[in-house]
Amino acid sequence: MRRIVTLKVSTMTDDMRAEYDFTRGRTNPYSQRLKKQVTIRLDVDTIDYFKALAKQTGMPYQSLINLYLADCAANEREPMLKWA
Repeated sequence: MRRIVTLKVSTMTDDMRAEYDFTRGRTNPYSQRLKKQVTIRLDVDTIDYFKALAKQTGMPYQSLINLYLADCAANEREPMLKWA
């Protein structure tokens, strides 16, 4: 035998609206600085370098990589490529 459960959603939301007032709320000031998850392939030596640097600084290695890339982008650095 199956039981059917019914919820009074409208009553629940009405109770919440009465309890919480967001009319004076403000938008998240950091919403423009949100990070996006991506998949990137890095050399093992590069990851090891940043992991060792992370141990020295006490920062997560992914944050260090992000800081380095952000600095490159902010200063418009271009890679030095040499084709053989």
